[in-house]
Amino acid sequence: MDAAELSVIAGPTAAGKSAIALALAERSGAALVSADSRQVYRRFDIGTAKPSAEERERVPHHGVDVVDPTERYSAARFAEDAERWIGEERAAGRRPIVVGGTGFYLRAIFEPLFAEPPMDPAARAALQSHLAGLSSEELRRWCAELDPARAALGRTQLLRAIEVALLAGQRLSDLHARPARPPRFRARYLVVDPGPVLHERIAARVDRMLDAGWPEEVRQLLADVPEEAPAWNAAGYAVVRRLVRGEISRMHAREQIIIETRQYAKRQRTWLRHQLGAAPVTMVNPDAADAVAIVNRWWAGGTE
Repeated sequence: MDAAELSVIAGPTAAGKSAIALALAERSGAALVSADSRQVYRRFDIGTAKPSAEERERVPHHGVDVVDPTERYSAARFAEDAERWIGEERAAGRRPIVVGGTGFYLRAIFEPLFAEPPMDPAARAALQSHLAGLSSEELRRWCAELDPARAALGRTQLLRAIEVALLAGQRLSDLHARPARPPRFRARYLVVDPGPVLHERIAARVDRMLDAGWPEEVRQLLADVPEEAPAWNAAGYAVVRRLVRGEISRMHAREQIIIETRQYAKRQRTWLRHQLGAAPVTMVNPDAADAVAIVNRWWAGGTE
């Protein structure tokens, strides 16, 4: 069976892809499938830039608030869930749009999946607790020894690679190279990127998040979410924890979050430059005068 074509709006964090996707979905009656590894966790709202309740009422959303903060949610599980959501929306007569910047989630949809190796739950919990106290650079050094091919990735991916290498005795990079089944979908990409002004957009969004109550959200989460919970790995949350505890000033926290987010955006851009393969790609600067026209032409070119 030929792979079905699927529309994807991708781009680095804070580029404006969510706004474009929401506006397009409202105009066309489409539904959105979030491919964001941070937004799957319930209660981690402000720091993950989740769509608001009002936005989710206007347009059907999937991939948001899927699991509790303590649950491990893998790319393989996302691919299974996404396939179901996509099927449900098509059955309802709505065209699905995948939206996101998490490369390994997108890869899980469009490239063959591997079978996840079994791992002892108790050993896994103990290892996660230990690794949670390590800095990203320390994790990177571990990963360079255990699975060098994944050592340049973000914190969440580093943790996963270390976990699989130590508990399953296999490199995650090797597992990714072993396809389990042919892909069900092929992508048409709209890549949203405002260029150099992304740095300013990131800084402005961090300010909005802090003003919107991100520290208070973290204070409430600390009351009952263990510090080794996977949800805490979302960018910026470790820094805001230190702010809430009085270990750093708001100014210092702001600077650290901006740096961390810009580094994350750089990794996303690198992934998008090198991992889209032969899939058709349309680029759009959301600030350009012809942005809406470019988006509409891209949407009209789809076959769904």
